[in-house]
Order: sequence, then structure tokens, then C-alpha cells
Amino acid sequence: MTSSGVAVVTGAGSGIGRHVARALLGAGYRVALAGRRAEALRATAEGSGDALVVPADVGSPESVAHLFEEVRRAWGRIDLLVNNAGTFGPAGAVDEISYEDWQHAVDTNLTGTFLCSQHAVRLMKEQRPRGGRIINNGSISAHTPRPGSVAYTATKHAITGLTKAISLDGRAYDVACGQIDIGNAATEMTAGIAQGALQPDGRRIPEPTFDVEHVARAVLYMAGLPLDANVQFMTITATKMPFIGRG
Repeated sequence: MTSSGVAVVTGAGSGIGRHVARALLGAGYRVALAGRRAEALRATAEGSGDALVVPADVGSPESVAHLFEEVRRAWGRIDLLVNNAGTFGPAGAVDEISYEDWQHAVDTNLTGTFLCSQHAVRLMKEQRPRGGRIINNGSISAHTPRPGSVAYTATKHAITGLTKAISLDGRAYDVACGQIDIGNAATEMTAGIAQGALQPDGRRIPEPTFDVEHVARAVLYMAGLPLDANVQFMTITATKMPFIGRG
């Protein structure tokens, strides 16, 4: 991977995705910015001539196919896919959430990662030079759940399995796949955590957060490795957040 590679970042209109996309652009990547809100994507791209704005719903097969066709048309290849798009989904225990809310979380967090990876790998296998890298945003909920987060937790645990499967299947084609698990990076999505997050004992207490720029730098490190080296899993959290033992 060189700094002149082509990257696709999903969920690039805000939060972690925006910071990662801007870091990649700053490092010299040509970056396709994918997300549901065109205006937010354009804000991410502002000031860069190497950004391609492609509004997309990662849960829609047709939308994802269009995204990767646009990338192929613009640049002819893909060197890096950052599967970042995600949603916390419904709050509640397994007996409390609706099927519709469950399905939306699955479509966004899991199916979206599968669909984007599918298209990326197809292109990576046929392009010359062959190969590329996929980085999945897993979350620390891929390891340990929060209370009332069954849909989010299940999909993020599934991302770990998907990461391993892509990593294994990609070996023969120079496709590397790794996962970054993030805990309490300070974004709009986690603003409530700093005010008070539900704990297993029923209390709500503020939790420490950390600067999301550290996530962007971590992704740049993972992306910058040669394809014969891979960060399989990286966990980055606020040092004092309740994660180990969730306490």
C-alpha cells in the first residue's frame, strides 16, 4: 500500500468516518466518500480534489453496487476499504426490541460490511497490481456488550467472524483484512456516553472519552503496512473507560 492508493470509506459523512477519510486524503489517498447524506459527504470532502462523493446506503445491494462501479469508473481499482458505517440500533433487551429495528441494525452493521467487502474483494482480485486491504470497524462491543444493546452487540460480534473469514479467504489473492475495535472515541454518536452511560448495575455514570483523531492515526498505520503484514485486531479505548470487566 502506498500513499497514492485508492480508498473507500463508508459512513464518511460524520464522526469516525469523517476523521478517517480526511486523514487518508491528507496522506495522499484518493478517497471515495460513501454515506446516506450527500451534503455531509461534501462537507467531509471540502478543500480536497482527491475525494469522490458517492451517496450510498450500505444495506442496499443496488446502492453498494453503484458505489463500487463509480470507484471503478473514476480510478479503476481499490486499495483500501474502511467499513465504518454503523448504527447503535435499538436500545433494549432481546424481548423488548422489534423485528424491524433488529433488521435495520443487521442491514447496516453486518450486511453493509458484507456487501462492501464482496465488491471490494472482487475488484482487488482482478486488478493489477492485485490485492488490497479491508479494515472493519468492529467496536469493543465485538468483545463485551453494554446493557440493552442486543442488536448492536450481535452484529459487532458477527463482524469479528466476517473479518476472520475474509482474512483467511483473501490470503491467496493478496487481500488483507483486519479489524479496529474502538471504545469511547469522542464523536457526535458517543456524546451521550460522556454525560451518562447505563452500567450493568443499573446506574448511569459519565464515561471517559478520547480524541477521535487517534482512531484516524491508528487506521492510517494499519492501512500503511505492506500487504505481507496485517494488523488482525487492534483495540483502542479511552484508558479509564469501563471495558475490562465493564467496570
